[in-house]
Amino acid sequence: MQSNRAMDVSVGLFIILGLAAMLVLAAQTIGQGKLNTGETYSVVARFDHIGDLKVRAPVSLAGVKIGRVESIAADPVDFQAVVVLRIDASFDSLPADTGAIIESSGLLGGKHVALEPGGDSEVLRDSDEIMLTQSSISLENLIGKYMLKGDAE
Repeated sequence: MQSNRAMDVSVGLFIILGLAAMLVLAAQTIGQGKLNTGETYSVVARFDHIGDLKVRAPVSLAGVKIGRVESIAADPVDFQAVVVLRIDASFDSLPADTGAIIESSGLLGGKHVALEPGGDSEVLRDSDEIMLTQSSISLENLIGKYMLKGDAE
């Protein structure tokens, strides 16, 4: 009888700890929605393929988060993905020839946009467009090309 009570208490504690862990994870996820309380500006980048890029994905400069993806839409005229990036106003001196690359956040992680500053003396302003972009690399396409190349030999 004593063994059953100990088992019930340990299972109850395990469930409570699991729920607490889920609440902490949910709180951290909800907190990621805010970039900061300061001012921001937006720039537009067009990509041929965005992969698994999502709204609210990080925008980084030298590996440091400086913004978020604000919106993603498809342009029905040129058939490209139009991505609006919201960047912290403290980074208002990015050169006009800055490039945007969609990169993987990790082996199992999602995608993020990495900015690579150029050397232009002009700077990006609110609503400007980043002209130098590199789309997401599709692992499935790379594997398919490798497999087809192997059959051709």
